[in-house]
Order: sequence, then structure tokens, then C-alpha cells
Amino acid sequence: MAGKQQREDSNGAWLSIGALSRATGIAVETLRTWESRYGFPVPERKPSGHRVYPVSAVPRLRRVAQALAHGHRAGQVVAASDDALDRLLETSTAPQPANDSATFGLPPVEELPGQLKLIKAYDGERLSRSFLSDWARMGPVEFLEANIAPLVRAVGEAWKQGDLEIRHEHFFSERLGDLLRSLRMPRAERGTGPTVVFATLPGEEHGLGLQMAALVLATAGCRILYLGTEVPIPQIASLARDLSARAVAISVSSSSKGASAAAALRRLREALPRRTLLITGGEGAPASRAGIDSIGSLRELDAWGRRVAAGLPVAGNDHSA
Repeated sequence: MAGKQQREDSNGAWLSIGALSRATGIAVETLRTWESRYGFPVPERKPSGHRVYPVSAVPRLRRVAQALAHGHRAGQVVAASDDALDRLLETSTAPQPANDSATFGLPPVEELPGQLKLIKAYDGERLSRSFLSDWARMGPVEFLEANIAPLVRAVGEAWKQGDLEIRHEHFFSERLGDLLRSLRMPRAERGTGPTVVFATLPGEEHGLGLQMAALVLATAGCRILYLGTEVPIPQIASLARDLSARAVAISVSSSSKGASAAAALRRLREALPRRTLLITGGEGAPASRAGIDSIGSLRELDAWGRRVAAGLPVAGNDHSA
């Protein structure tokens, strides 16, 4: 069977790492990390020296992504046997939505991360080193979904329970915001894809989820115009028009959810040029509707961004025809 598969793959069924990423929705950086850390996917080298991957890896990678979406960690599933992966998927239940934060889909927290001790001690240097170490060994989406997003939620829960004070939360937010900006900026400057404007609407002051989403799309190859929080609707629309932006991304936290947020998004949609896409995410984001796509996770956002960066059509609110 292995020999037959090898012959089939040798007959042209090979993918570049970029094509493999698009076929599976898994970031290129994540695939490279898995290859070096877990030995999968396994590339071949063409006579030209380019590395290619067998198309037979696609179904397994999609199942790995499915297992990750159910809350399993990469170390459990990437190198697991097919039988073990099947058992994990059979026993998995759908992930429960988080109840707070302004991120594009936040997984539940199973345990409090060790970084909480560093936050409580205001140890910014060690906290940043810890983040950068995790970033280096994970792909961007896995880093944000498995590390940063749960930590954001854990800090909020610790504050509610009295284990942390507002000063700790502010310290953490500023430190993390600085890190996300430093990771995003060089990638955004190298981006060759279309421009995406990032903002929150008036009254929405939570910005970490917006920062995370901007980093994901910068990594996907989009150009990023980051406006930050509480931006008036006419200003967002005017900038999108002036820059011929391909899309506007709006983050809505649970504290801003409701009819007013939905109405504000409708007003923004009406003010934007017809060809400009409008996407939204976060715990307060309303369901998708005509002209507005709600994106439920960072992994889904990554796949969306790679299609936009490649000039491919995206489902939902593309009015450019």
C-alpha cells in the first residue's frame, strides 16, 4: 500500500506547502512547526530543490485540524496513529463557546496557565520571554488559540474571582498588546495581499481580540491598516473608500453584543463601498447576514485571509461582481 501511494504521489499528486495550507486551512508556519517537531507532514524534495508534500497528507491533516478544534493539543494528535486519531475524534464533543472576550472565537480554558503567576508578579520580562518561546515552537494560529486566547480568558476569570486586580489586567493587556504589535508589524509590511482595515465600533473598548485577528491576517499575507478601538463609523467607511480596502474587520465583545451592535454593523455596511467585504467576530458578533460575514474562530479567519490574499473568492458578502 505504501509503495502504491508513493507511486501515485510521484505521478504528480504533490503540493507545495502553500497549496497544502490552502487545502487544509492550516497555516504554513504551523505545518512547518509540525514537520520539525512531530515529523508530519513528510515532504519530498524535487530535483529543483523545492520541497513538496503528498496530496495523501490532506485528509489526515484535516482530521488533525478537526481534533484541534475539539480541544485536543497538537502534541496529542499530529504524531498519533490513525487508529488513535480516530478514537480521539469518536470520543470528542463539540467545543463549548467561551462566555467572554472580543476575540474571533475563543476556546474554553481547561486550566490556569502558568503565566498568571508572572502577571501577578508584574514580571514583564519573563512573561514576554515565555510568549516568544511559545511563538517560536508553535504556528501563529496555534500560538493564539492554544496559548494567548485561553490566557486572556483566564485573566478575566481571575479578576472576577478576586485572584487578580484591575491593575494586573491592565499590565497584562499592555504587555500582550505590545507583543502582538511587534509580531504583526514586520509581517504586515511584507504583505502583498489586499488591504484589510481593523477597528472596533464606538463604545467597544476591548482591543486584544482585534490585535489577535490582525496578526492572523498579517501572517496570511494581507496588508493591515489597524485603527484600534472606538472608531466612528463614517471614519472607518471613509478610510476604506480612500484606500480601496478589500475588507473591514470589526471585533465585538460580549459586553457590546445586542441589537445596538447589529444596528451599528448594518450602518457600517451601508456606508462602505459595495466591493468592500465586512467581517466581524468575537463573543458579541451577531450571526452572518446579507453583506456581513461572522467568523467564528481564528483558524477560520486564517483560512479566509489566505483566500483573500490569494485573490480567491470568499463565500458570503462578496459584492464585487
